[in-house]
Amino acid sequence: MVKLYDTGVFLVNQTEIIPDDGSAAAALRQKTGREVSREEAKKGTMAYSIIEAHNTSDDPDALRIKFDSITSHDITYVGIIQTARASGMEKFPIPYVLTNCHNSLCAVGGTINEDDHMFALSAAKKYGGIYVPTNMAVIHSYNREMMSGCGRMILGSDSHTRYGALGTMAVGEGGGELAKQLLGRTYDFARPGVIGIYLTGKPQKGVGPQDVALSIIGKVYANGYVKNRVMEFVGDGIANLPVEYRNGIDVMTTETTCWSSIWRTDDKVADYFAIHGRPEAYKKLDPADIAYYDGLVYVDLATVEPTIAMPFHPSNTYTIAELRAHPQDIIAAVTDAGRKQFENAKFEFALDKKIKNGEIYVDQGLVAGCSGGTFDNVCAVADILDGQSVGNGSFTMSVYPGSQPAYLELVKNGAIQKIVSAGAIIRECFCGPCFGAGDTPANQEFSIRHTTRNFPNREGSKPGEGQISYVALMDARSIAATAINGGRLTAATDLDVNYSAPKYFFDRSIYDKRIFDGWGKADPSTELRFGPNIKDWPAIPSLTDHVLLKLVSYIDDPVTTTDELIPSGETSSYRSNPLRLAEFTLSRKDPAYVGESKAVLALEQIREAGECPAAKDEELAAVYDLICAIPGFEELKPVDVGFGSTIYANKPGDGSAREQAASCQRVVGAWANIAQEYATKRYRSNCINWGIVPFLTKDKSVLAKGAYIFVPDVRKAVLEGNEAIKAFVIRDGKVTETVFSIGGLTADERKVLTAGCLINFYRGEK
Repeated sequence: MVKLYDTGVFLVNQTEIIPDDGSAAAALRQKTGREVSREEAKKGTMAYSIIEAHNTSDDPDALRIKFDSITSHDITYVGIIQTARASGMEKFPIPYVLTNCHNSLCAVGGTINEDDHMFALSAAKKYGGIYVPTNMAVIHSYNREMMSGCGRMILGSDSHTRYGALGTMAVGEGGGELAKQLLGRTYDFARPGVIGIYLTGKPQKGVGPQDVALSIIGKVYANGYVKNRVMEFVGDGIANLPVEYRNGIDVMTTETTCWSSIWRTDDKVADYFAIHGRPEAYKKLDPADIAYYDGLVYVDLATVEPTIAMPFHPSNTYTIAELRAHPQDIIAAVTDAGRKQFENAKFEFALDKKIKNGEIYVDQGLVAGCSGGTFDNVCAVADILDGQSVGNGSFTMSVYPGSQPAYLELVKNGAIQKIVSAGAIIRECFCGPCFGAGDTPANQEFSIRHTTRNFPNREGSKPGEGQISYVALMDARSIAATAINGGRLTAATDLDVNYSAPKYFFDRSIYDKRIFDGWGKADPSTELRFGPNIKDWPAIPSLTDHVLLKLVSYIDDPVTTTDELIPSGETSSYRSNPLRLAEFTLSRKDPAYVGESKAVLALEQIREAGECPAAKDEELAAVYDLICAIPGFEELKPVDVGFGSTIYANKPGDGSAREQAASCQRVVGAWANIAQEYATKRYRSNCINWGIVPFLTKDKSVLAKGAYIFVPDVRKAVLEGNEAIKAFVIRDGKVTETVFSIGGLTADERKVLTAGCLINFYRGEK
């Protein structure tokens, strides 16, 4: 059972839940003998005390946070370091972990993959960073093992930066926010609400952390119950969960759209740090005797069943039993949603063909990365596969351990032998399946994965070329159960397995022998090693007084993911070349976008050169004729008006923290986005840091692809923080007045937007 409270709650003595209703005051007096205010009790959360310890602001509601360390992988670190260099950085002021777990392994890019890695190693030497070589560990495994600590805060340029089960509040953001930390600046954010996640009971045998996580995600994603808030895990059920089990639940909190997470800590967490040679990192964390939560999710772990997230989102959840009982109906619903999501698809959905004799058969099983590849999960897989076979048919199974120390221990305790003997494949420590760079299924195949996401095309297919494959998320235990049944979808609870749960022994010497730790030992004489694909950011114009936007893409899906804005997978080969990477912007969702946006950019560049762009384009000239007919703008000159592209999407930005989703738009000429809401804080922040004005509208009916939008006095409106911004939509020869808003902006964010981007802002301060 997963229950959501429709009010805030007081938690008394960490056990008793008192809803914040008309009887709350009396109940609190009875329990405590005193009056307890909501404001006082809010200070009783673990989140409050950790945030306060890292907040440098005098305003209790406007946070300015400095983190203990930051971390990036090889999709993002080149851009971050290049941004910080361009803004005046001389050394890393805090520990910066650079991992290479998103190593694309693509031959198409020639040397550019390893060129990036050598750039990172040289940067770690020059600026004093920590360099984790390829295949040593995935980003979050390493940070759990070596950087987490109770009461700490870590910022990462990967959305799944979550170490709450280890007492660490971790936040996944775009690269711009990490660049600010490298420049000695702060992370600015309105104080978030805190939602209690009350765990009670003990999971059934065969129910794993992914089952628990998906059960929660399915309840809170669509209604935004925890959006941009902290998820604080409390309750007696935590004691019944091993630490790696907690880590597996915790890393998936990103898929709820929460801001961060934190858990109570106990002796099991103390043991975790002791095993990893860092006993000093442990501190007992508990909420105060009275703590207030803005809402509460009550989870009875004993009632959680093996769960599956069907394509094409982690929140599309069903119990496996439910799916097996109604396969036709559920797959029909998934197919119908898919047809709406893949507009003008060049393929026919054939997921229903996976139903044979009333049972669902899958083609591939994967256990990988920061969520699936934990020591405990792989050991459970080994116990299920022990003495069994995955078969010699089309079904395949692969396992990716999360780190080399975990890999070594799995070899020593025999787990790897059991897995390999069953016919499954052991892969390197690599995030590949999580972002479409490993084990891409064949066309029309169905893959079940203990990974973090199952967005459209996340697995590497290319719908624009007539390819489609389907990914569902499941727990490692049920994936292994399915494997020994020839790919027939099976819940692990249907098996009678003796789970061995062997003790973990961590061998740090593997890291000591291979990892370069330059923290506190910067060598400015080191030359950065640039490969031919590593390019500087192009010049970006500042925000003009007035702007004219051309709406070049109109996306009416309920949610637009960052994978749709900039696809992962093979595009990551060009991650360090802004111009080349930008060619892939919206390529799988709207293949015409880049060409149409660059056409706008070409006219803007004419304007920047001091010439009249309207003289070069008849359509634009006609638009300016209509604008000059608006009272007050009769003398408006096109050369004084910034001209950029824009897109409309209902709710863009769900998913990855990769700032390329925003920077690629900017590189091809975007000046703004228009939405009803932004799916995540991190995507909106990415837009701001790259000078893309994050407009909001309540009336999308006035918009259409090809429309022009004139926003007068936009620079003034941004600087003054105006709540209502007047705009004029030019469409079909008519002018329609409308109103945009931007939402809350910090003083620095307003300056960044008007400067044109974060780099311009910092350069201007020199």
